[in-house]
Amino acid sequence: MLFYRILYLPGLLIGLPYYLFRMWRRGGYRKGFGNRFGSVGKVPPKSEKKRIWIQAVSVGELMAIEPMLRKLAEDDSIEVFLTTTTSTGYRVLESRLAPLTAWHGVFPLDFWLFSRSAWKRLHPDLAVLMEGELWPEHIYQAKQRNVPVVLVNARLSDRSFKRHLSFKGLTRHYYHRLDAILAGSETDRVRFAQLGWLPSEKLLSTGNLKLDVLQEADPSAEERDELLTELGFPVEETTLLLGSSTWAGEEAALIESYVKLRSQFPGLRLLIVPRHAERIKELESLVAEFPVQSHFRSKSKQAPQGTEVYIADTTGELHMLTRFADLVFVGKSLPPNEGGQTPIESAALGKPMLFGPNMSNFRDIARRLAEAGAVQVVESPEVLHASIHELLLDPDKRETMGRAAYAFIEANRGATGRIIEHIKARIHS
Repeated sequence: MLFYRILYLPGLLIGLPYYLFRMWRRGGYRKGFGNRFGSVGKVPPKSEKKRIWIQAVSVGELMAIEPMLRKLAEDDSIEVFLTTTTSTGYRVLESRLAPLTAWHGVFPLDFWLFSRSAWKRLHPDLAVLMEGELWPEHIYQAKQRNVPVVLVNARLSDRSFKRHLSFKGLTRHYYHRLDAILAGSETDRVRFAQLGWLPSEKLLSTGNLKLDVLQEADPSAEERDELLTELGFPVEETTLLLGSSTWAGEEAALIESYVKLRSQFPGLRLLIVPRHAERIKELESLVAEFPVQSHFRSKSKQAPQGTEVYIADTTGELHMLTRFADLVFVGKSLPPNEGGQTPIESAALGKPMLFGPNMSNFRDIARRLAEAGAVQVVESPEVLHASIHELLLDPDKRETMGRAAYAFIEANRGATGRIIEHIKARIHS
């Protein structure tokens, strides 16, 4: 740990200007700011209940654990302390998940003074980390107190796996302290086994929590009409193309395709939800290059009638907006972007999807969705345009793809129950 501690502080100082700039652009970091330095405020006194500290870095992870939190909240012998890292995550935590917790806050920086201070106040009986969140100091503080640490929904992107393999001996030194790794897929379980961090009996494939998303009824005709009116789109015969969590280059590809298709499909409208809302200036410049009437949600939710391209540059609304889409493009997937945003939410809502070839963050799920006929993989902006055109001409195919997406989610639920079973067995042992 000495090596990590020596390097952490200068690394933090070097990266501080970038992170301060990003915090300023995104905003919302004032709430819970002291938590980042180990000052956790008022904490409920320790009782006979078993206390679980769950860390979920951002909105996606928080939404994934909601079914698990609801199940844990039903157990009177357990209380949950929940932390997150991002400002958007904290807003979702406070607005949606706080009632399911005994205490909530922001995760401390992984420097030993801050982490130790938080641990001395929170006193958990079990620590849960999500996906790829591997904080050496946090894990070390747990082991110093004989508190087990479980990594749930664990995954390794292609890049992370290669990086860990390159420093296999060093990463094993830090992460052999984990008590169990519950992988989100069999491929991820095998990758963790190759790294040699834990013996095989502590590596389990429990499935992906995100496949247990809460079910919702389809929006009513009245709800759809109301939203389309708010977006400035015509109520009758509108086909809504959604760019979900898009990154640089992808918005341009979608708008260009829209411009080419709008004369053939007069009911087509484009809704873009960029992954990072702070890119508004960049997106304003981009949209100005095209002959379209556009509107930005951050300026007002209500758009003028006649809007063709609506940019929802806000946070926490993607799920709501996805419910009304007729066709979805999943972002961060077209080159040069890599990794991919989650296709799970769209699939759970029964939406036909398009995404690029770079979906390594959801490698297995993306492959299986494609095999199920729920998605078309597009290699380039040109192929994206051709696929949109094809699917606009064939509503029956869109419906078939949407049913296949929903069926895939239904067939692969159950991770929440398996993970809770493991957590309860460990915390009550």
